[in-house]
Amino acid sequence: MNKIVISDTSCLITLSNVGLLNILQKLYQEVLITSEVKEEFGESLPEWIRVRKVQNYSQQLELETKLDKGEASSITLALELEDSVLIIDEFKGRKIAKSYNLEIIGTIGVLLLADKKGLIDDLIATLLQVVNGGFRLSNKLLDKLIEQYRKK
Repeated sequence: MNKIVISDTSCLITLSNVGLLNILQKLYQEVLITSEVKEEFGESLPEWIRVRKVQNYSQQLELETKLDKGEASSITLALELEDSVLIIDEFKGRKIAKSYNLEIIGTIGVLLLADKKGLIDDLIATLLQVVNGGFRLSNKLLDKLIEQYRKK
């Protein structure tokens, strides 16, 4: 059974900035986002990214006291949909999502999965392009990823 994939804004922006948004479709066929994420993304969306309305708005409002609207709505949607995986990068959002026992992955995890499936020609170049495009990744983690990739 395929999981329902929900994305927060940062992954969409990061992948779009480096011309790799289509990797999400190749990995997951369809990705759900909330209207708040659509607004934060601010660009037209391909048809395989579908907007889904959050039902438990009070839950979203409660999360908005700790997170931005996109993260709060994405976590709320993931809580509403069984068997989902949430793509989220921001540390505080990830911590809160984990506290609800949600399955999460980040943009770097998506890129690693895409590389494993042969969807990326050069993972190191892609990681450097993502970081140079403004994605925050510690030098320590970047060095570790490069070292692991070179050992393959």
